[in-house]
Amino acid sequence: MAIQIFKFTLGLLQTNCFIIGDTDTKDAIVIDPSDRAPVLHQTALNEGWTIREILATHGHFDHIMASAPLKALSGATFRVHQRDMTMVRTMSQQVRRWFDIDVPPAANPDRFVKEGDVITAGGIMLDVLHTPGHSPGHVSYVLRSENVVFSGDCLFFSGIGRTDQPNSDYDTLMHSITEKLLPLGDGFAVAPGHMRNTTIGYERQNNPYLLEYLNAEGE
Repeated sequence: MAIQIFKFTLGLLQTNCFIIGDTDTKDAIVIDPSDRAPVLHQTALNEGWTIREILATHGHFDHIMASAPLKALSGATFRVHQRDMTMVRTMSQQVRRWFDIDVPPAANPDRFVKEGDVITAGGIMLDVLHTPGHSPGHVSYVLRSENVVFSGDCLFFSGIGRTDQPNSDYDTLMHSITEKLLPLGDGFAVAPGHMRNTTIGYERQNNPYLLEYLNAEGE
């Protein structure tokens, strides 16, 4: 079995979208369908893959804007955490309010994800970690076979998710990072929702927000 990962940076807020494919079984999973559903679908087709699952790390519009058209094209199952359903239901209104443009509604989730779930497609196995703080239903997806965590807007290269938005909370976010993501180990790659990839080890040693928090906790 071989796992291949494609990364696209798309949409109004330059959000990272990932396609994970099993090159043997030809099954694929999309994480955070941010925009340009035809491009994502065609990329999978070009590899001979079938998209089985569409997963959102959270319900903010820039991570789910292509969920409905991609679901229609692929027939895949769409999943998000139940605590972010208000944002999923109001996605079109969010985009209209911030950008004054009209977009179709997000896909209606087929199933919800929660802590401890394992999402599979072919040989792809993703463990679900509930990592709230940036949003109440934020989750991260752990691909242990490749030592990669898809962290959404929880942890970035030298940064953390915003906590100045409705239903976000700084202490909850930092607990998610320190208690859920850091224990994965320094060798884990971090594939975030924005900006470049990083590693748990780099962020443990260099992330200014994390260092400030850990130093304060140690006082």
